[in-house]
Amino acid sequence: QVQLMESGGGLVQPGGSLRLSCAASGSIFSFYDMGWYRQAPGKQREMVATITSGGSTNYADSVKGRFTVSRDNAKNTGYLQMNSLKPEDTAVYYCNARRTSLGMDRWGKGTLVTVFS
Repeated sequence: QVQLMESGGGLVQPGGSLRLSCAASGSIFSFYDMGWYRQAPGKQREMVATITSGGSTNYADSVKGRFTVSRDNAKNTGYLQMNSLKPEDTAVYYCNARRTSLGMDRWGKGTLVTVFS
């Protein structure tokens, strides 16, 4: 199965930008649907953005127009470009890869994004 490692988190001021990366290994990344999820302190994990193996995207209402999910299958890497960041975007961001038809569902360990003023 695929293994995932996130990177790119950090500290940023409101209005700033970050780009998260999700490096995949161990399987053919292009076969997997990929997604970004986040979990803020004291809250449940929530979907941020997803991109299917075919390239179709979906976003949470709270990030539409600010975040962009993409993937480079040749590099086995997924991305989340985050612009106009807000304090409420502060969370641990997790990368997910799944092949629902085969019951495969893998998670990275997460990367922390902190938006502070």
